[in-house]
Amino acid sequence: MQALIRRATPADAATLAALGTFTFIETFGHLYTPEDLQAFLDASHSEAAYAALLSADSPYALWLAERDGQAIGYAQAGPCGLPHADVRAEDGEIKRLYLRGDAQNSGAGRALMDAMLAWLLADGPRILWLSVWSENYGAQRFYARYGFEFAGEYHFIVGEQRDREFMYRRLAR
Repeated sequence: MQALIRRATPADAATLAALGTFTFIETFGHLYTPEDLQAFLDASHSEAAYAALLSADSPYALWLAERDGQAIGYAQAGPCGLPHADVRAEDGEIKRLYLRGDAQNSGAGRALMDAMLAWLLADGPRILWLSVWSENYGAQRFYARYGFEFAGEYHFIVGEQRDREFMYRRLAR
């Protein structure tokens, strides 16, 4: 069954917090100490954090992928906040794109990506950015298929750990 993609609303904050926590642990949990992981989850994947992202005055948009009434993935886009010298105020960023492991390679990631791109480009072409963990080769291949090219790297901080993160850019077209 094809996933249903829909724009998230403030009522989805708890669902996004649970899904964000689950997918981050499933994907990256092995990299961190329990203390660092919990601190990051509390700050970035709490219900309050998602409620703020979904508020009326937030510059971000989020989408949920659902199958059989269950949330299997989500995506977030908005203004670019990456630490690259070429980032401009009008640039957009794909902030997050996560799927449960059992939903990968189902087409849901592509559908979420397409929804984000349509939203980011609704007012016309602009430069788009994203970042991905240096060792997430599958994600790097996925983004390359959308025309994103390596543009630099920085350290993504989770507690006391500094991860090597790659920045990718797609020029306006």
